[in-house]
Amino acid sequence: MPLQEELEQQGNWLFKRRGFLPILFFIAGTIVYIQDILKHSAWIFENNKIESFYIFFCFLISFIGLVVRVFTVGFTAENTSGRNTKGQVADSINTSGIYSMLRHPLYLGNFFMWLGVAMATGNGWFICAFIFLYVIYYERIMFAEEQYLRKKYGEAYIQWAVKVPAIIPDFFHYKKNKLCFSGKKVFKQEKTGFLLLFLVFLFFNIIKNTLELKKFIVVQSFYFYGFLFSLIGYIILKYLQKKTHVLDEEIR
Repeated sequence: MPLQEELEQQGNWLFKRRGFLPILFFIAGTIVYIQDILKHSAWIFENNKIESFYIFFCFLISFIGLVVRVFTVGFTAENTSGRNTKGQVADSINTSGIYSMLRHPLYLGNFFMWLGVAMATGNGWFICAFIFLYVIYYERIMFAEEQYLRKKYGEAYIQWAVKVPAIIPDFFHYKKNKLCFSGKKVFKQEKTGFLLLFLVFLFFNIIKNTLELKKFIVVQSFYFYGFLFSLIGYIILKYLQKKTHVLDEEIR
């Protein structure tokens, strides 16, 4: 099989299973984190104050990634920039707003979200491995997506893609969003992201305290309250989405 078709096939296969990558990454990161705590081999565990600031910095990196996703999703039309896994869907080409600066803003957002988690382990080798594997994984998915859009929209897509970089933003190329921001779309698509962000950092916090104090303990920290409020918000939004029409919106 020619390389172009092989990469597209691999990308489509990975696209349908991209939800499993965070799970495998999280499991691997947890194992590395536990081993480093037990061995005291990570530099961040040498000083509790430095560690607290460093972990919060990692959280901010992840939060920036979530903000990128929110900004992207909020300004896009229906059936674009979604979480679908069954196959490629694009009823239109997004070319304004953040899409005027880069072609794959959601994957840039995902990168920062999980980079923060990788950095929280304090293990340099794991951080490098994450970056390497992320590039290989999503490079193929991006290739498959672009092949799909190229076949569907032809010259219109090519003219846009020639001017806009794939993953590194070109801020000088920014064009105002054509659509207004949709909070409803963000609430429907990104509520899980907020919940998981706080859950992951709370989970790491629980592991560290439990291993160091030799007993299970949940400290009422920033991550604890963040998880609590995001969980309440998630439950409310889930109910509104399933039982009411509050989050319904007109086709954009």
